[in-house]
Amino acid sequence: MFLRILSTLACTVLLATTMLAQDEATLSPPATASVMLGGKAIKITYNTPSIRGRTIMGGLVPYGEVWRTGANPATTIIIAADLMIGTLKVPAGTYTIYTLPSATDWQLIVNKQTKQWGTEYHQDQDLGRVPMMKKDLGTPKEVMSISFENTSGTKTDLHVKWEKTDVFVPVSLAK
Repeated sequence: MFLRILSTLACTVLLATTMLAQDEATLSPPATASVMLGGKAIKITYNTPSIRGRTIMGGLVPYGEVWRTGANPATTIIIAADLMIGTLKVPAGTYTIYTLPSATDWQLIVNKQTKQWGTEYHQDQDLGRVPMMKKDLGTPKEVMSISFENTSGTKTDLHVKWEKTDVFVPVSLAK
């Protein structure tokens, strides 16, 4: 009888723990942004946090501090050809993307370290930083997104949108 009660209790704890872990994962589900430039693939994997009643820019995403640009694991970009991201030449490969936000100016950070948790950032691993352009969104965007827009041939714009902020940088195949 005692073993039956103990087994039931263990199963209950295991199921509750699994359900809580699943709830945490669904708060910021994984997403992908991808584009083809001149037949070469660019793919970004990230997790999508939501506003959920919080102040985001200048609050959850503090100004003047490096931000993981997503949630949970670090945001990863995989590129099949050398690129120009803004004025930064980025060789083909896999990198982590961070941003450095402020109320007026943002920077995109391309970092050589990969496969880490999003909050683990080492500046000495930066490949480089480039300024991003910023515009306000008229309507708040509940779920953060990364997208490629205005794609034509070998050029596109990389956008990060959340709350009332849209920051972006031009991306093109390197010559």
